[in-house]
Amino acid sequence: MTLTIHGASYSTCTRLVALVCKEKQIPFNLSVVDLSKGQHKAPGFVAVQPFGQIPYIDDDGFVLYESRAIARYLIRKYPNQGTQGLIPTDPKEEALFEQAASIEAFNFNPFASGIAFEKVFKPRRGLPTNEQAVEERLALLRAKLDAYDVILGKQKYLAGDQVTLADLQHLPYGTLLANAGYSDLFSEAKRPNVSRWWNDLSNRPTWQDVLQNLK
Repeated sequence: MTLTIHGASYSTCTRLVALVCKEKQIPFNLSVVDLSKGQHKAPGFVAVQPFGQIPYIDDDGFVLYESRAIARYLIRKYPNQGTQGLIPTDPKEEALFEQAASIEAFNFNPFASGIAFEKVFKPRRGLPTNEQAVEERLALLRAKLDAYDVILGKQKYLAGDQVTLADLQHLPYGTLLANAGYSDLFSEAKRPNVSRWWNDLSNRPTWQDVLQNLK
């Protein structure tokens, strides 16, 4: 039975799950949840996803939510197909992956998602942007990316010289920021190693497929 992702094509978390499916060559269907109509808060939805958030997956009756958990589940379920090494199995390599995943979760995502909320999602709802909050988060994110540049000056990706899920997790919010006028965060002039890394990730055929064809 084909995997079903219950989500929305413009949702960052839905896009991450779709990206992992593309990387691991997992066929899937997208069952669109219309947030504008409040479908994610409907009784039938919250009976499955108690927080009323997207996405969740239905894998032949196995239901799972939280995009990072879904990504890890799919990578581990299909170890021998698609992109290899997204979650390493060697103990030391896995520890470096977990370190990189923590870097994304605590040194990138909070600031990138906060900026995107103010500059992308609030305007969609007709709400005013808090420019002071944006500037504060931008300053913090720039400092974090300076540290990224040091790490990426020593290796190709955050966990070493092979791409992992930790790198891919940057794509949904990073792309939103770049498209919202903050591409300078990844500029070669300011952070050459981050720029190389970002260009490599953002031009992956799987990610381009998600951006162009997820509907």
